[in-house]
Amino acid sequence: MQLPGPGVWGPPRDHTTALAVLRRAVELGVSHIDTSDFYGPHVANDLIKEALHPYPDHLVIATKVGVVRDEWHGFEAAAEPQRLREQVDENLLRLGRDRLDLVYLRVGGDGLLFPSEAPFAESFEALAELRQRGLIRHLGLSGVTVAQLAEARAIAPVAAVQNRLHLFDRSGADVLSACEDAGIAFTAYFPLAAGMLRPGLDLSQAPPGMAPSAAQLAVLDEIGGRYGATRIQAALAWLLGHSPVTLAIPGTSSLVHLEENMAAADLVLSDDDLAVLNKLA
Repeated sequence: MQLPGPGVWGPPRDHTTALAVLRRAVELGVSHIDTSDFYGPHVANDLIKEALHPYPDHLVIATKVGVVRDEWHGFEAAAEPQRLREQVDENLLRLGRDRLDLVYLRVGGDGLLFPSEAPFAESFEALAELRQRGLIRHLGLSGVTVAQLAEARAIAPVAAVQNRLHLFDRSGADVLSACEDAGIAFTAYFPLAAGMLRPGLDLSQAPPGMAPSAAQLAVLDEIGGRYGATRIQAALAWLLGHSPVTLAIPGTSSLVHLEENMAAADLVLSDDDLAVLNKLA
């Protein structure tokens, strides 16, 4: 999501660096890239193909459908069956694949609403049909409630759910619990509170529910400092250790931030520090 231009629209500020970030990520061991054709639109997928195609066998590329961009650069629901089929075809073309590894139906019930006139079941059934045709390997849901997850699982297997979850926002805890019970991967988007954990940012400009307090950041800095780690690394380490089914997708267009993010995978926090962080939300 960070690779296209400002507002997730248009070409990247630095095309060469965008390609380098993708290639370096795979070199560092990333095996899961999250994207969508509405990032740009098309820009993120085009960059992924340019940087990484032909893809290594171990690499999973997940994409999202159910949303398109409007003329004002906004995000608009587009979950009618025919429009979903068109979006799947566009993702296949842009990514240069015969089958998509994982396709999320973006719904929006976790707080970022994309209201659609298409019934939820009808939309998911359309993707299930494309899975049966071999165009999709695994199905996922993004921005859903526990009830929607159950409804979808009655139609077809759900391999992953992508909802908002980070150190300071546990609103997705009930969905995470349902995923744990069912053995479904939970991919936490905005794991760094939409970038608001980066030092030097104006927290007053944060999206609703994203701005941590100075006191929360101080605790995070203190705990990270005990390990010679940054607050970013401490927050990611908390998320990765929060549940056996959690995945993190910290977006970045920076090689420096990529290296920092990846190093968090080696950070193991003590039980005492985890207990402190668990109380921060």
